[in-house]
Amino acid sequence: MTDLFDFAPKPPAPLAERMRPETIDEFVGQSHIVGANSILLRAVKADGLGSCIFYGPPGTGKTTLSNIIAKSTRSHFEKLNAVSSGVADAKRVIEEAKDRLKIEGRKTYLLLDECHRWSKAQSDGVLAAIERGYIVFIGSTTENPYASMTNAIVSRCRVFEFKRLSEGDIESVLRRAIVDKEKGLGDRDLRVSDEAIRHIAFFAAGDLRSALNALELAALSTNPSEDGYIDIDLTAAEQSIQKKAMSIDESGFYDMLSAFCKSLRGSDPNAALFYAQRMIQGGIDPLIIFRRLIVHSAEDVGMADPNALNITTSALFAYEKIGCPEGLIPLTEAIIYVCKAKKSNAVVVAMNAASEAARRHPELLPPIYLRDANFKGQKPTGYKYPHDYGGYVEQQYLPDEIKDESYYKEK
Repeated sequence: MTDLFDFAPKPPAPLAERMRPETIDEFVGQSHIVGANSILLRAVKADGLGSCIFYGPPGTGKTTLSNIIAKSTRSHFEKLNAVSSGVADAKRVIEEAKDRLKIEGRKTYLLLDECHRWSKAQSDGVLAAIERGYIVFIGSTTENPYASMTNAIVSRCRVFEFKRLSEGDIESVLRRAIVDKEKGLGDRDLRVSDEAIRHIAFFAAGDLRSALNALELAALSTNPSEDGYIDIDLTAAEQSIQKKAMSIDESGFYDMLSAFCKSLRGSDPNAALFYAQRMIQGGIDPLIIFRRLIVHSAEDVGMADPNALNITTSALFAYEKIGCPEGLIPLTEAIIYVCKAKKSNAVVVAMNAASEAARRHPELLPPIYLRDANFKGQKPTGYKYPHDYGGYVEQQYLPDEIKDESYYKEK
C-alpha cells in the first residue's frame, strides 16, 4: 500500500555512499588482500570464495568489498545486519538457501554486518549451514573476531584483516569526488585547496568514510563566492572534520615524535613532557602519543619494571573515558613513570632471538611428552607435572636440536 510520502522526492545518498566502488578495479587500498595475485581475488574470480570474516577499523572497505563480491559472483546474495536481525532472519535465509541449492544448484552468500554483535545462539544457528555448504558466510566487523566471536564460527572462516587507508589513498578519492559529476561533487563548482585536502586526509586517520563526510559537509556549508565557485580552504576543512591544522609540518611532527621516544628511552621526563605538549598543542591526537608510550613501556622498560605497562594502559583507559583536558593528567603521569622507571630491552632481544630461531627451524616439533595427546588416544609419557614437585621441576621444553639455546637474558 502506498501513501503520499512514497511520492515525495528522496534526498540524495551521502557522498560516501555514492562514491562507493562497484568493481575491484575501483577499490582503494588493502593491496595485501586484493592484490593482483591474492588468494581472495583468485577465489572471487573463480566464484569459489569460502566463508570468511573481514575485520578492521571503520571506513576501510569491508562492506564495500563484500558488495563487490556480491556483484561479481554468480551465486545468490543475502545481506543482514547483526544489530537488527535475529535467529528467525537467519533461519529464513538458510531455508531459502537449501531450496536454492537443491532446485537451482546455486550457492548463497550471507553477508552479516557487525557480525560480532550476534550471540552464541544466533551464531550456532548458521554453523550447521556453513558446514553443510548451504551458505557461504561473509562476516564484517570492527572488533577482533578471535576475541569477540564464537570460536566455532571463526575456526570455519578465513580471517582477512583490513588496515587503515593511507593518506595518499584518501587524497586520491577526495580529488576524484571533487570532479566526479555523476557520483561526486563535480556539479557544485568546487575549488578545494591542496592544504585543505591534505588536512582532511590526515585527520581522517585512515577512515575514508569520515574524509568524504567532511568534504561533503564543507561543500554544503560553504557559500559560493562572487564568481560562483565554492572555495574550500584550510579553515573550512578544519571546521568540517573538527580538527585544527597542526602548527608543525609533517617532517616536524616526525622529528618531535622521534625526540619524544628517545627522551623516554633516555629517562628524561622534562624533555619527554615538553615534546608531548609540543605535539598536542600543534594539533596531534594524544592517542598517537599514547601508542608510542605503551610500546616503549614494554620495549625499553619491560621486565625491569612490568608495572610500567599497567600504568600506561590504565592512563589510556582513563583518557578514553574522560577526554581532554583532564585526560592529559594521567598521560603526564604515565610519561613521568616510564621515564623514571629502570630500563631493560631484554623483552625485545628475546622476541627477536626467538623469532629468528623459529624462522631457522620451521620443521622442529616439541618433545613428545609435551605434545597434545587429547585426540590421539594416548597419554603423554615422561612429562613431569611441576605442581607435583612443589611448583618447579627441571625438564627439557625446547626441541632436542635447539635444547641449549637461550633467548631471554635477564639484565
